[in-house]
Amino acid sequence: MKFVKIIFIPGNGGGNPTKDHWFPYVKEIFEKQGIEVISKPFPDSFLARQRIWLPYIEKLGADENTILIGHSSGAIAALRYAEKSKILGSVLVSGYHTDLHHPLEIASGYFRKPWQWDAIRRNQQFIIQFNSSDDDFIPIEEARFVHEKLDSDYTEFSDRGHFFQNTFPEIIEKVIHHTT
Repeated sequence: MKFVKIIFIPGNGGGNPTKDHWFPYVKEIFEKQGIEVISKPFPDSFLARQRIWLPYIEKLGADENTILIGHSSGAIAALRYAEKSKILGSVLVSGYHTDLHHPLEIASGYFRKPWQWDAIRRNQQFIIQFNSSDDDFIPIEEARFVHEKLDSDYTEFSDRGHFFQNTFPEIIEKVIHHTT
């Protein structure tokens, strides 16, 4: 495999990648393969503000040998990080591109400036995207727009909702495919 490490980025609202959803499952499998996975609670976890999260991702050591795996607003943080910094790749789970008229998203600061889609693509070797048409939080049109702008390796489900499941083997399969 080409990469050195994976950094998990949770969604807002207090998400914790050490124990929530599919994060522990994915971490265990990658670590069994000898891959370093950084899975830590993020500061400011309820609002997930850009001005706090992007420097924190840098502090965790994100670099050209890192894959950022972000869920929901964590996917947004991964996208904004890739606008200005080189990474190996990203995995966007329940990603989107607008503030969805949601107070937490508006407060996060991620949507105050236009997206730099070309820079996001240029600063990484691959972008993997997972969305589901039955997601109660993210309209599927948001996901399809991101896919169109980024030409991501896109998988659309119809039965995963907002990806709160405890397993997620497709992440492992796609990351291995893109790094071997």
